[in-house]
Amino acid sequence: MAAVKSRDTAPEMIVRRLVHQLGYRFRLHRRDLPGTPDLVLPRLKKIINVHGCFWHMHVCQRRRANPVQNAGYWARKRLGNVERDRRNLRRLRREGWDVLIVWECQTRDLLKLRNTVARFLGKAHPDSI
Repeated sequence: MAAVKSRDTAPEMIVRRLVHQLGYRFRLHRRDLPGTPDLVLPRLKKIINVHGCFWHMHVCQRRRANPVQNAGYWARKRLGNVERDRRNLRRLRREGWDVLIVWECQTRDLLKLRNTVARFLGKAHPDSI
């Protein structure tokens, strides 16, 4: 598990490219914000976090299976991730940030993802870009 990356993952890179194609500039992994968000758009006061379905316990069909080996450890670890996500989300919203969570499984349908991100960032007609 030491080889599992927390930054520059394939889903995160997909979202980064998409946001850049929409014409936005952003900062990466700002440590001064709760949870070190993946993409920060300071002018818009918006944040995009890209979560892995397994690690953040998304209820999609791809990541429902729980590890069999050392199940108690993995359950605690994953539940801890979810609780930490909730705390960070509350703090960010309290500080006035709008937050979009993009799940790993959502990066498979690029057109739908593009529309979701464009709507969140305020682009009127994302298909015309």
